[in-house]
This record gives sequence, C-alpha cells and structure tokens, in this order.
Amino acid sequence: MTLKRRDFIRTTGLAMGYSLLPYSNLFANTNQKQLGVCLVGLGNYSTSILAPALQLTKHCKLTGIVTGSPWKIPKWQRRYDIPDKNVYSYDTIDRIANNPDIDVIYIVVPTGLHATYAIEAANTGKHVWCEKPMAKTEAECKAIIEACKKNKVKLSIGYRMQHEPNTRTIIDWATTKPFGAIKTLRAEIGYNVGNPARSWRLNSKLGGGTMYDLGVYALNAARYTTGEEPITVSAKQMTTRPKIFTETDETTHFTLEFPSGAIAHGKTSVGKSMHELYVDCEKGWYTLAPFSMYGGVQGKASNGKLLNIPIKNQQAQQMDDDALAIIQNKPVMVPGEEGMKDIKIVEAIYKSAKLNKTITL
Repeated sequence: MTLKRRDFIRTTGLAMGYSLLPYSNLFANTNQKQLGVCLVGLGNYSTSILAPALQLTKHCKLTGIVTGSPWKIPKWQRRYDIPDKNVYSYDTIDRIANNPDIDVIYIVVPTGLHATYAIEAANTGKHVWCEKPMAKTEAECKAIIEACKKNKVKLSIGYRMQHEPNTRTIIDWATTKPFGAIKTLRAEIGYNVGNPARSWRLNSKLGGGTMYDLGVYALNAARYTTGEEPITVSAKQMTTRPKIFTETDETTHFTLEFPSGAIAHGKTSVGKSMHELYVDCEKGWYTLAPFSMYGGVQGKASNGKLLNIPIKNQQAQQMDDDALAIIQNKPVMVPGEEGMKDIKIVEAIYKSAKLNKTITL
C-alpha cells in the first residue's frame, strides 16, 4: 500500500516543522529521472535566472526552448546542449506534444501573453508552470485553470517566495500565531528604476504596471502572512514621471481589510527602493527585510528569534518542488487558484484607484 505523504511525515518524525521544508527536501533521495523543462520566452528572467537555476536542480533539467528570436538559438544550443528537435517557435508549440524529452512547459513571456501560451502548453498534454503574475485578468486565470484540468496536467504559478524557508516560517505562523492575532502588517517592495522607458512593463496591453510586476509580491505576502482573504480593498496610484508612465502605474498604495480585523498596508514602486514585510501582533512583532529578493531573505522577531535559514537558489528550489509534485503526484505548492486570487484583488486595486473608493470583495 502506498504511504500517504502525511503518514510518511508522521512515521519518520518530520511532523515538527514540516511546513518549513520544501517538497524537494522531503523526497531528495528519489530515483525518479529528471523531468525535462522547456522555457517559453528567452528574455532576461529565463536567460539570467531560470536557465542557470536549472543547472542546479535535482529533479528537472532544461531540455527545450521556445523563442521568437532566431538569433538567440545558437547561443542557447551551445550553452545548454539543446538539440534542434527541441527548439520551437511560438507558432510550433503544439508540436511539443510529440516530444518525450519535454515534460513541463514553463511560460516566461510578458504577463499579457500568459493566458495564450499557457493554454497552448496545456493542450500539448505537458504540465504547465507559469510565471507570476498568473495573467492580466481573473477571466484569463480561469481559462488557464480550465485548460489544465481538461488536459489533466498540473499547473503551478512561479511564486518562488512560497518555497523559500524563512517565508515558510511566516506562512506557518499564520496558523500557529506564536505572537497572537495579527493587528496590522506592512508589505513594501520597490526599486528606483532610473530609465524604464524601453521596458514592455510600460505597455498596459502586455500586462505592464508596477502592481502586476512587483506589487503582487506585497499582495501575496499579505495573504500568506494572515492566512486569510481580504474583504475590502482601497488603493491610490501616482507618478512623478508622467511623461514615461502614460499607460501604467509608477507607484501604488493599497490597503486590505481581512475578516479577522487585520489590516494590511501595501506599497510598490519603481521610483523608490524599499523591501520589507513587517507584522505587528497582539503579543509581539516579526519582520523580513528584505522579504522578496532573489537572495538574502532574512528577518527577526520580538522574542529574539532570527529568521535566517540560507538557501542556495530560490528558483532551483521552486522548480525542484514543482517537479517533485509531478513525480510524486502531489498537489503543487502554488496552484493556479492561488495565482487567480491575487489577480482578482489586483483588478480591484486598479478599480479602487480609478474610482477613488473602497471596493468590497
């Protein structure tokens, strides 16, 4: 009889602190072959972050690419030993269905194109990993989820922080409440970007905007820190560079009210550097600063506890966890439904800012 995961944890004495351990730590000794991953979109995140991270993973490896830039292909083939048969264009993604080298298709294109290519990926019968934010609208998120269900493939959204060990502690505290009920929290993420004029992130049709790009980290943090879904949202958006930010927001402030009475204040900007999650509770406080960078996530609590568990590579951890969910046929850590909840709130934030009123969710 197959041992269920919760029984495995109980019988091996891992129940204490299990929620802090990513899947790949629990099943590191599996003999299952590595899953083949195909990256769709060879922009900076794939080139500088994901492809190198895939060289560090235990349970998956880079086996294919999809690009609309033919000049990039030779460099990728030389660097990662990718054969011609595993190279695709956006017009030939459907042919991946017949390629046994590829088990997972990872969508890494601009947000406004996520739904199009995630649905195409699902229709090949391959598992789908989709970068955050999941899509531009709640309706697009639903379409992606339905396509994956229809094709009986797993869908995971690339919220790397939910795989990071110090963040896992914060997520655990939403349930255990070691400092009592949460009263307020502050989640701020921003960078002082000097000249973003060439970026697709200024194009609203492609899913640009600071709230989509960075703000979802603060929003997702508010949700996983409280363990609740907000009931109201209010927001304001502003810019100090109106000639550049003609279609998208430069800075967004939002406030969320939760059923417990907890209040979350979120802020995101590409005009100011900031990077902190601070949680004030009935019997103390805790913080992560920085809370969402690619490395160096650390924090402390009012009782002197330090949150500084190191991790070699967040993206490698994320992809290994998601690969093991497929190998072990377990639920993924961050399913499509989780990504959709954020996008529903993001839409409400933009609506609130436009109408200058509080929106009930």
